[in-house]
Amino acid sequence: MSDELRQELLSMQKDDQRLMRELMDAGELREEEYHPRLKWLHERHIARIKEIIAEHGWPGRSLVGQEGAKAAWLVVQHGVLDQEFMEGALPLLKVAVATGEAEGWCLAYLQDRTLTMAGKPQVYGTQHDFDENGVAYPLPMADPGKVDKLREEMGMGPLAQATKRIQEAYQPMIKNRDDG
Repeated sequence: MSDELRQELLSMQKDDQRLMRELMDAGELREEEYHPRLKWLHERHIARIKEIIAEHGWPGRSLVGQEGAKAAWLVVQHGVLDQEFMEGALPLLKVAVATGEAEGWCLAYLQDRTLTMAGKPQVYGTQHDFDENGVAYPLPMADPGKVDKLREEMGMGPLAQATKRIQEAYQPMIKNRDDG
């Protein structure tokens, strides 16, 4: 295991989450625009994760540990400025999940993110938006009747619980959006 690489990925994750929370708390995180500070951070992180993947392949558990693998996923998941890279990372993550190097939910989130960014229905219901009243709802799904079974297969809870969690987590951002 590479502790140095693990620490680097964890630091990237911490920076990402700290900035997201800071911008959300300040009412500066708006869904209709990419905040310049967040864009800068994501550009920097995606450039680095590309180098890591080119050198090591998908940074899984055996290379960076459980938490490092989750951090690598987050960096790729937030690489929305490079959709082609995100889509190219999907097969690597699929292999990592199949070999026990990454968790299924990571694949579910990345697959749904790439599908919704391409204007296609998602599979697992991980991607949400908010209506005009600030109520969270999942973006269109390929097969809503099977979504909870598919989520369970990936180690995830029911869609209704996820939607409630998203509603609660992003309520401050929605309130700030409405107040601003």
